[in-house]
Amino acid sequence: MPHRLTPGAMYASVHSYLQELEESGVDGVPHDEPAATEAAVGSGSGASLQVEPQTLAEVRQLMGDCQRCGLAATRTKLVFGAGNPQARLLFVGEAPGADEDRRGEPFVGEAGAVLTRIIEAMGLKREQVYITNLLKCRPPANRHPHKDEIEQCAPFLAQQIRVIGPEMIVALGTSAAQTLLQSREPISQLRGQFHTYHGIPVMPTFHPSFLLHHKDNKQHYWDVWNDMVLVLGRLGLAVPEKKKK
Repeated sequence: MPHRLTPGAMYASVHSYLQELEESGVDGVPHDEPAATEAAVGSGSGASLQVEPQTLAEVRQLMGDCQRCGLAATRTKLVFGAGNPQARLLFVGEAPGADEDRRGEPFVGEAGAVLTRIIEAMGLKREQVYITNLLKCRPPANRHPHKDEIEQCAPFLAQQIRVIGPEMIVALGTSAAQTLLQSREPISQLRGQFHTYHGIPVMPTFHPSFLLHHKDNKQHYWDVWNDMVLVLGRLGLAVPEKKKK
C-alpha cells in the first residue's frame, strides 16, 4: 500500500511547494478540473469523485448533505447503508422507501422484514452482511429512479463496493441489477445466473417489494431461495434445508 501523508505533512509539503513557486516568479497555479479517480457505475458521468476514500465513513463524508439531484428537496433523511463494512456479501436494492426515509436506515420496512427473513434463511444475520441501495434518497411515492438520479448516486455506490470489497453482490430488483450490469434485460431474465461487476460475482434476484406485491405466488419466493442457494454455494457456505409447504 502506498505511503499516505498525514494532513499536517501534506500541508507542509504543499506550503513548501507554493513558496518555491513564489520565489521562482510564478504568481499563479493552473486551475484545471482534475480527472475523477473513480468512474460511475455505468456509462453516465454522474457525480465525479475527486479522491479515493478508504473507509465507508469517508465515502459518507464525501456525500455530505447531498444536493446533487432533485431528491434532496423531498427526502427526510439520506440512507447510506448498514451492516458489516468488511462483509463478504453485499445486498444492493433500488432506493429507500417511506420507513427508510424516516429512519435513515436501509430495508427497515415491510420489504426489509422480507429481506431479513431471506438473510436468516441463508443461515446469516443482517450484521454479517452489508445492505445499501442504488439511490440514497427516497423517490416521491416510491417511483422508479430517474436516469439523472442514478447518474448522480451511482459513483457513491461504486465507492462503497470498492471499499467493502465483497466476494459477492446480490442485486435486488431491476434497477440495481441493470445499473450494476449495464444491461437492459428484465430481472426475470437476469436472475438465476451469475454475472460480474468489476470481477465480483453478481446474482440478480427479485426485490423483496416484488415478493410482497405478489405474495400469493409462492414460486417467486422459491425463485429467490434458489438464487440464494447458488450464492451460498459460491461463497462456500452450508445451504440450510428448506421444504416447500
